Amino acid sequence: MEFLPEHQRQWSILQEINYKNMYLYGASGHAKVIIDILKSRGLTISGIFDDNIQIKRLLEFKVLSPYDPKIVGDEKIIISIGDNKTRSLVTGKISTAFGLAIHNTAFVSGYSSIGPGTVVMPYAVIQSNAVLGKHVIINTSAIVEHDCQIEDFVHISPNVTLCGNVHIGQGTHVGAGATIIPGIKVGEWCTIGAGSIIIEDVPDNVLIVGNPGRIINRLK
Repeated sequence: MEFLPEHQRQWSILQEINYKNMYLYGASGHAKVIIDILKSRGLTISGIFDDNIQIKRLLEFKVLSPYDPKIVGDEKIIISIGDNKTRSLVTGKISTAFGLAIHNTAFVSGYSSIGPGTVVMPYAVIQSNAVLGKHVIINTSAIVEHDCQIEDFVHISPNVTLCGNVHIGQGTHVGAGATIIPGIKVGEWCTIGAGSIIIEDVPDNVLIVGNPGRIINRLK
């Protein structure tokens, strides 16, 4: 993941949301939350795609056939799937440009950077000089402090606190209410258990839980 110099990121993230319509891929519970996020910004949900042809509706929206770029045209799309691995696999199917979904109650510093396909949920905080990659989920009331670096396909769960200068590797899931102290580096495709307190660097592909966090399993 390439991080931009600070002087190139001193612009408002929200100025990038200059479109009015959005498609979703994935008729899931996660999609229901993204619908509320888009509505909070006055965006229109143009349609929802899902590979499961048995799903006909989600909330008041008709679920369309599997993804068809001809239907989407020049509009943006968000992958509305909560599972990190599945979300990463689905990106390979999509030829449409990805949009952003940032709730209007979230605080997003104009000195931060957010990659396409990323979702920021209600009351989340993204502080100065934080860098978020592609297709990241920052869930409800999560805090991403200054100078944090979050790579692609990460999920930061509700009420997580990432203190300053924390680095989260690709595909990692940080469970609800976890806290990671300043300067910690967490590896790729890890799972941090809910409520854990992380005070040491974490290698790739591990499950870590507890206070202080300890490795209890190696993940494939």
